[in-house]
Formats: sequence, structure tokens, C-alpha cells
Amino acid sequence: MARDTGILADRAIAALLETGRLKSERPLDDDQIQPASLDLRLGAKAFRVRASFMPGPSHLVADKLDRLKLHVVDLTDGAVLETGCVYIVPLMESLALPAGMSASANPKSSTGRLDIFTRVITDRAQEFDKIPAGYSGPLYLEISPRTFPIVVRRGSRLSQIRFRMGQSLLSEQELLALHESDVLVASERPNVSGGGIALSIDLKGTGPEGLIGYRGKHHTAVIDVDKKAQHKIFDFWEPLYSRGRDELILDPDEFYILVSREAVHVPPLYAAEMTPFDPLVGEFRVHYAGFFDPGFGHASAGGSGSRAVLEVRSHEVPFILEHGQIVGRLIYEHMLERPDGLYGLGVGSNYQAQGLKLSKHFRAE
Repeated sequence: MARDTGILADRAIAALLETGRLKSERPLDDDQIQPASLDLRLGAKAFRVRASFMPGPSHLVADKLDRLKLHVVDLTDGAVLETGCVYIVPLMESLALPAGMSASANPKSSTGRLDIFTRVITDRAQEFDKIPAGYSGPLYLEISPRTFPIVVRRGSRLSQIRFRMGQSLLSEQELLALHESDVLVASERPNVSGGGIALSIDLKGTGPEGLIGYRGKHHTAVIDVDKKAQHKIFDFWEPLYSRGRDELILDPDEFYILVSREAVHVPPLYAAEMTPFDPLVGEFRVHYAGFFDPGFGHASAGGSGSRAVLEVRSHEVPFILEHGQIVGRLIYEHMLERPDGLYGLGVGSNYQAQGLKLSKHFRAE
């Protein structure tokens, strides 16, 4: 039975297009609608700008671009976006949301695992990645590759958007009850507080030497974001091993791929999200890509628990992570209804039943 408040499922997202609440320059790709989100596609031009900016309540993004753009990059046939630069790209999709519907955006999983910093911007925005209820207008994506230069083109998909009616977040009591019935995070002593359930880091690793993760290399070749299994892992990544130490020193401004100690389950009637970095946890940022779709790691979608892959950066100072240290929290939201498709059942699910896993762009040696 459908609820009055919650996250829109795939069927309802398709209906937004049919009713004109969601508009697009061209028909949607066959796999663009996910169980609880919509992938957003790049338009034909990227504007290189001097710096990131917030439009503010009185300005359109286009007006800011007229003042701040350095040059325009044609994405029609593909173009390289360089590390350390900031680009603003108008998206193919635009919105005309009803008064009670809001939305939020996040990088796609593969985007985060490539250390591509992205944020959706709206006209008159006062927050990144937040689309207020009733918003009508274009969408833009800020893109800043941090570790690897990338190739993108018109139609590339780096970000995703979720639509919600009203307040959809589970209370702490609801979260505890759901965990009791469905084991949301596989832990002997689940830590539930602040509306979320804690995830900790696995630094024991796998294999004889204890592979715990990867650190991104500098000065690499470019990565085409639209091509799978194109690159050798060791051309871009340095493997990291515990060798019995169960700790890792994060160097400032290096990028790491690590994994949670706990397996995650998202039941079909719920969606989850990794909460933003909490400075109380330590001097590092975890997880650019925060959406977990219904069915992720869940038995109903052929899963038996999937680890959360963590994209980690230290900031100003070196920081020691220890095995089992809490690094983030998952919040869960109600779906308005069960999706027709679940993550892991034929909807482009690259990371079902995952452990430590790099993005889909890399292949084993």
C-alpha cells in the first residue's frame, strides 16, 4: 500500500516525465530510472569557471556563468576535464515540481569511486544538491575531478536525483524496529543514534597479506567515464595491505578506496543514504556517493549483504584510522511504494554483493 510521504519509486519517477514535472532534451535512456532515483545526464557544453559558487536567492546560474566563465568546452564528441579545475555543465533534465515535492542529489557510486567531486545546482540555490519543494527550472552540475583526469560527453551520467513527498526519514524508534526485523547493518552491537546506524571501517583486509584498500596514483592517463573495464587497476591504484597492523595512516589530500566492516541491507520498501561527513569523527571525509537503493544487499534482490565501499580523504593533517572505527552513518527513508525493480535485479546494478571493489571502469590484471 502506498504511503502519503516518502521517496518516489521508479514508476512514480516515470510518471513525472509523463506529466511534465520532469523534462528532458531527449528521451530517457532505458536504464536511467533506478529503483529510487534518476540518473542525470550532461548537456552539450561545460563552462570552465574560476571557482565554485553558490547562486544565492536572487540570481540565476546562467547569470553567474556569464561573469565567471573562463571558456566553454564542447562535450558533443567527448572532452577531457582536468584535475583541479571546476566546470559547470547544464543538465539535459529540468524540473517543474509540485508544491509538496522536493528532491536531493548525490554523485553516482562510480563517480565517487573515481574521486570526481560533483554537486547539483539550481537557480537561486542556497544549498548544493538540495532542490526545494515546488522548484521549477534548469539543473546544473558542478564537476571537479580530484585525482584522475576524465573524459565525458553529452549524455554522460555522473549524478543522480531522488524525489520525495513530505518527511520520509525513519525515526530512531522506527530504525531500531526495522533493524530488529531486517538486520540493516550486520553488527553484533548496532550503534543507532542521531537518526542513523553506524558503519565502521575494515582494516583487517582479505587474503594472506590483508588487502584493505587502494590509494589513487597521480599523473595517470585519462578515464572515460562511459566505458567499463577499460583500465588496468595498477596503472591507477596502489594496493594497501594491513600486514597485521589493523590501522592505516591517511596522508593529507590523498584519495583512498576502503570498505566497511559491516554488510548493509536495504529492504524493498526503504531507501538509505550515507550521511555527510561529521567533523566529530575525525579530520577526513568519507563517501562522496551516498545513495543506497531498495534491494541493495537484500535477500529479496539476490543479495546476502553488501559492504559499503568508502571513498576517503584526509584533510589538513595525517590521520590514523583503526580497524572498527566508526566512519559514517546510514539513514533510512520510507519509500512511497515498493519499486517495480530492485537493486541487483537487472537495473544496471554494478555493486550488488560487493566487498572491496573499485569502480566499474577497471579490470583485473
